[in-house]
Amino acid sequence: MKKVVLVTGANSGIGLALCERLLSQDAQLQLCLACRNMQRAEAARQALLVSHPQAQVSLLHLDVGNMRSVVRAAEEFKQKYNRLDYLYLNAGIMPNPRVDHKAFYKGLFSRNVVHMFATAEGILTQEDKVTPIGLQEVFATNLFGHFLLVRELEPLLCQTDHNSLVIWTSSSNAQRSAFSLDDMQHQKGHEPYSSSKYASDLLSFALNHRYNSRGLYSSVICPGLVMTNLTYGILPSFFWTLIMPIMWLFWLFMQKPESLDPMAKYHSLTSGLGNNYTLPRKMDIDERNSEALYVKLLELEDTVRKKLRDEDLDIKAKI
Repeated sequence: MKKVVLVTGANSGIGLALCERLLSQDAQLQLCLACRNMQRAEAARQALLVSHPQAQVSLLHLDVGNMRSVVRAAEEFKQKYNRLDYLYLNAGIMPNPRVDHKAFYKGLFSRNVVHMFATAEGILTQEDKVTPIGLQEVFATNLFGHFLLVRELEPLLCQTDHNSLVIWTSSSNAQRSAFSLDDMQHQKGHEPYSSSKYASDLLSFALNHRYNSRGLYSSVICPGLVMTNLTYGILPSFFWTLIMPIMWLFWLFMQKPESLDPMAKYHSLTSGLGNNYTLPRKMDIDERNSEALYVKLLELEDTVRKKLRDEDLDIKAKI
């Protein structure tokens, strides 16, 4: 049986590199690129077919920051496929990232300098905005849209004849200090990206607690410092070439989902000799907070679905 793989944010950066490596590992898989910009998605598809001319690569229009788009895309996917083996939740945004130069230079001469470069904790801020449906944009794109996608694709992810794996692209910038259950959308802070990525770590653990018995497993990966459209421009390009590792994330594709540690984040690393490897590191999460977040997301899901239904009724009433 051919494996079916769905990758969000697949038209560039980490998503596209991941798709290339997945096809290099298994040219027979059915790969679906879920992207917001279909012109770029088609360009990515053609690029993949150049190196893998026999590959089965399809496109799916998906904007994970738009909940109506998520629902429509999930329905379209379910009509086309009857199974889903791997769901890579990779799409994300970091709008208008800025370096706090005062904190940056102060950190250079502190004992936490290595930690600062590895995580950007305390030195990287972003501007956020509210979506038309009333959600914080970073939260909606990086977390809630993916949560809703998993919920919509449950029938394909939870099947009796095979296990499925949901894989979240997290970050070393995912810090507990940036996240609060009382402000899970990060409306009051200045680190929405860090907050959303920490929330995805929590959510992954909650998914395992609720879905492992139904054959769905969830894992978290960290690509390290990679030059993409999210990071380019934050610091000079020469700086990134000094610290950027080579991504090694398709490793999870070769593992049995049930063998992965739900409390670990799998980091892509490169040794001093240039050898690539993946290393699991324990996440700073706990079951109580992960379950509390899941319950809050379920409540928000009900609210969002009601808003979508009300919008549909308003449209019908105007026709």
